[in-house]
Amino acid sequence: MNEHCPHCDESFVRETGFYYGAMYISYGLNIGLGIGMFLLMVVLLDIDVVTYLFTFLSVSLVLFPWIFRKSRLVWINLFVGHKPDTAKKINS
Repeated sequence: MNEHCPHCDESFVRETGFYYGAMYISYGLNIGLGIGMFLLMVVLLDIDVVTYLFTFLSVSLVLFPWIFRKSRLVWINLFVGHKPDTAKKINS
């Protein structure tokens, strides 16, 4: 993860344990993925539950880096506000 935001220079390095709360966000994203896949595969497409479980585990492992980063992004955005007037100009 970057140490600072490239646009506004906000520090992403927080106190020890700050990002522990992102685990709850990650859990919620995985539950949402699991429910969505269950509804699609088992309810709509009538696929076996065991096939669903193996598919969900595979997709969850492949998406782990994306979910990890997005959960940290959501967690820090709950506590840090965006200040557009202090953002650096990109094309300057």
